[in-house]
Amino acid sequence: MKPDDMVVTPRGLRFQGQLFPCSIGKTGITRRKKEGDGATPTGIHRIVGMLYRPDRIAKPADWALPIGLNDLWSDDPGHEDYNMMVRAPYSHSHEKLRRADPLYDLVLLTDWNWPYAVKGRGSAIFMHQFRRPGFPTEGCIALSRGNLRRIAPRITLQTRLIVP
Repeated sequence: MKPDDMVVTPRGLRFQGQLFPCSIGKTGITRRKKEGDGATPTGIHRIVGMLYRPDRIAKPADWALPIGLNDLWSDDPGHEDYNMMVRAPYSHSHEKLRRADPLYDLVLLTDWNWPYAVKGRGSAIFMHQFRRPGFPTEGCIALSRGNLRRIAPRITLQTRLIVP
């Protein structure tokens, strides 16, 4: 393991000598991730992007990109843009990145099933804010708003998310 690795443990997310409470997918951790299964995939995932809501928070890192009004994430396994950021209008199944709630005010993108997605293997495995402590996700890793904002500026191109 590298010093900048983030590691999911039974007690939380370990990063740079600290432990941060986190939530995982509602069906736990899996080696056989499928679209819509609610599970967090095992593996060593690179952090490949950072998105933020510029109308709600300051830019968390100089490489972070703002979430625009029309930004979406395709979760349609039958479409060529599956597991990619797309823009509205988009008639295929997708998730809005600019949400009314604060869950995606700051999003760390992982390389799960990206950039060459296998259809149906799962999409949008992000790190984002949780609803409340212990509330599960649809497969993402979620942290408190404060902890996510503490972690974000410390992430480098070498940072990996490890889910044993």
